Amino acid sequence: MSKNKAITLVTAMFASSVLLSGCGLFGSEVQKKIDPPKSVAVTDKNVNKDTASKKENAQGLVKTELYLIDKNGYVVPQTLALPKTASPAKQALEYLVTNGPVSEMLPNGFRSVLPADTSLSVAIKDGVATVDFSKEFKNYQAADELKILQSVTWTLTQFNTIKQVKLQMAGHELTAMPVKGTPISENLSRANGINIDTADVTDITNTKPVTVYYIGGVEGSYYYVPVTRRVSNNEKDNIVAVVNELIQGPSEKSNLLSEFMSDVKLLGTPKLENGKVTLDFNENIYGSFKKNMISQHLLDTLVLSLTEQNGINQVAVTVKGKAGLVNENGKKLTAPVTRPEKVNTGSF
Repeated sequence: MSKNKAITLVTAMFASSVLLSGCGLFGSEVQKKIDPPKSVAVTDKNVNKDTASKKENAQGLVKTELYLIDKNGYVVPQTLALPKTASPAKQALEYLVTNGPVSEMLPNGFRSVLPADTSLSVAIKDGVATVDFSKEFKNYQAADELKILQSVTWTLTQFNTIKQVKLQMAGHELTAMPVKGTPISENLSRANGINIDTADVTDITNTKPVTVYYIGGVEGSYYYVPVTRRVSNNEKDNIVAVVNELIQGPSEKSNLLSEFMSDVKLLGTPKLENGKVTLDFNENIYGSFKKNMISQHLLDTLVLSLTEQNGINQVAVTVKGKAGLVNENGKKLTAPVTRPEKVNTGSF
């Protein structure tokens, strides 16, 4: 069974991860066979917040993405409820410190990123967060060097006030990481990538990066993993490039999975207007489902991947030019799909 087909039987696992305007949550026969992660749905502005969210608000908690390391070495967002604070960016990084406050909250198979006893400060100005780490920052394993850069950058850039990151240690600017010497660009951003996969690239100079989301974990506790792939500079349309990477699926050397079947094809050029991209696919987008039925799981990875592109916040899908798709329970998808506020909200 190929990586593109391996998770067809668990398509309902992430129904709560992406908001379908006007659709809400739904179960399936598959969910009866496989226990899904307990998750909290992202809600529309016109929909009341769920009970769990109300409880967290009452307790003074706020959902925050922490980019942690899973057992396979991937840097993965996990959304945890942290105490409300006037300095959420600083707090988020403090929850990345080993043996720190995150210790009792770590999902199974995940570990923290920053060395134990690291203290830090964060100053934000004009969209740039300058992080000053204590000298304990250098006490990490060499193999974690890139993971630390990625984790810090992606954790901080979840906040609307932060677009780029600068690093310091003991008050001195870092132009390279202290253990292996990995160069640090002047301003780190999501454009630097995450979980970078160059396994199938022979000439990196003629490629550009795109970040797509595949599926990691094991049965009963799946989660989304962002991966930066290199695509040919000859592909001028980044939307097409992202879709093609999803169809191609993750590297055979990885243990990640994709819901896209290898015979899925885009029909025509994607249309982008006012932040909404419309994609027209052939009928193979249905996968193992019957006609007009599409996997929620596939939608999730498609939306997460495309909304990493600047200017895209909604995704609409048609098949051979026709709308009217339904989810696994037969409910019509009457509106474009928007990105969830937070990723991987399940607890394991």
